[in-house]
Amino acid sequence: MPATTVLPDDHRLRYTFDPIMLQGATANVIMQLALRPVGHGVIHGSVESGNVFKHPMKRLRTTLSYLAVATLGTDAEIDAYREAVNRVHRQVQSAPGAEVKFNAFNKDLQLWVAACLYMGFVLGHEALHGPLDEDVADHLYQEAATLGTSLQVTRDQWPTDRAAFAVYWEQGLARCEIDDMTRKYLWSLTNLEQLPAWLRWPFAPSSRFFTIGFLPQVLRDQMQATWSSGQQRRFDRFFRACGWVSRFSPRPVREFPFNIYMWDVRRRIRAGKPLV
Repeated sequence: MPATTVLPDDHRLRYTFDPIMLQGATANVIMQLALRPVGHGVIHGSVESGNVFKHPMKRLRTTLSYLAVATLGTDAEIDAYREAVNRVHRQVQSAPGAEVKFNAFNKDLQLWVAACLYMGFVLGHEALHGPLDEDVADHLYQEAATLGTSLQVTRDQWPTDRAAFAVYWEQGLARCEIDDMTRKYLWSLTNLEQLPAWLRWPFAPSSRFFTIGFLPQVLRDQMQATWSSGQQRRFDRFFRACGWVSRFSPRPVREFPFNIYMWDVRRRIRAGKPLV
């Protein structure tokens, strides 16, 4: 498939947006939580309002709003969202004597989460359209630093270029360890157990298919999941077809739902309502 060669005028990650990419959202969560301190921080974190099994729609809004602000927002909007997230993150740290130490303000852990988010954009775009042109990929990689710098990650922490990132990514995957507790939690997400039964049953099989399809093999192995060549062919055919449709879709459609969440964040800022 030919590489994409047109760089948009605003040079933003919105170039890679497509709503079908959300099929890889749970896989991205698995990548993030596969690093044990991140996984234990999410599972044992004391912020009840952020519990995906108790407040699934609120957690979805918070996560997608963050991505929208990091990729579409102004500096002022990023600052406002950072402060809102920081107020919550101050409550997320391991208890004294915990087996796995975690702190939501740990810049190295936030860098890993940002790296996973960036890989989500890359893997989603490649599944739909094939690889980006090298110059475009280099430019968008630099733009992707905001996925971390919108919180505590500093600009000099972001690997210098895509080659440096590839090294960081492989080293990060080598550090991943999905223990039994985290695996159980992640399979619950994959099987959509946070949703009511009437909504879970029809969509859980496709959730499992797309989630495992987007995972690196090392994390498939740690999730104890199987993936065949036939499943890979089905996965590739599905996304090629979606990519063909995407090329003819107007920009507002391709940017959904991020554009809606960005609108909602701006509405909340104007009204003085909580962002998180």
